[in-house]
Amino acid sequence: MRVALFLTCVNDALYPRTGRAVVTLLERLGVEVDFPAAQTCCGQPQYNTGYRRETEPLLRRTAAAFEGYDYIVSPSGSCTAMIRDGYPRVGSHAEADGRGSELADAAASLASRTYELTEFLTDVLEVEDVGAHYPHKVTYHPSCHGMRMLGLGSRPTRLLRAVKGLELVELPGAEECCGFGGTFSVKNPHVSAAMGQDKARNAVATGAQVLCGADNSCLMHISGVLRRLDAPTDAVHIAEILAATEQETHL
Repeated sequence: MRVALFLTCVNDALYPRTGRAVVTLLERLGVEVDFPAAQTCCGQPQYNTGYRRETEPLLRRTAAAFEGYDYIVSPSGSCTAMIRDGYPRVGSHAEADGRGSELADAAASLASRTYELTEFLTDVLEVEDVGAHYPHKVTYHPSCHGMRMLGLGSRPTRLLRAVKGLELVELPGAEECCGFGGTFSVKNPHVSAAMGQDKARNAVATGAQVLCGADNSCLMHISGVLRRLDAPTDAVHIAEILAATEQETHL
């Protein structure tokens, strides 16, 4: 099994510890992980803003970077959804425009091999207890792309419930968007901030020490609000929780 880590821009630039946690976790489960250095942005910002043709070079680059790997694993439901849903759309449009099937073929290949981390653990490795230890009270925020486009469902929470020492509490309004939404937060900053405040206050109301999620973009947005509220709640990516052991379980 050849597995490549698709870290994504946000994690690479701001949250490299999430990538290290993914590698630690997968290697503990017997998976050999590569990090193709040629990977860059998947093109989601361009695509979501309406620049479909400008996304095509990034699709080509992504296909070349991950060629030959059996699986591509990402700690981001958002970017995974871009590859699984957005790329095939880009490819089909290019083919409909009479520019051949190259992009459509590349998109189909990538889509069939790309998994969000919790999907890969439960569906491919068929494991829920990953040997983690995290003695903290935790609540889980399901990001929109993971919940609605990938259909992650209970996969993340099943993994969390199997973590030793972890107390999982329900997040009120969990299915509501946190307000980040990529370019949405740029175009609609006041609405985005208000939605983030609702999410942060709901997290604090649970009494949890940690708000976790599967997308650091969402967690970055919520974490900013939590800091402004001077809240006693940290935002932590689920990979870092699943990678934790009794030797390292501090916040």
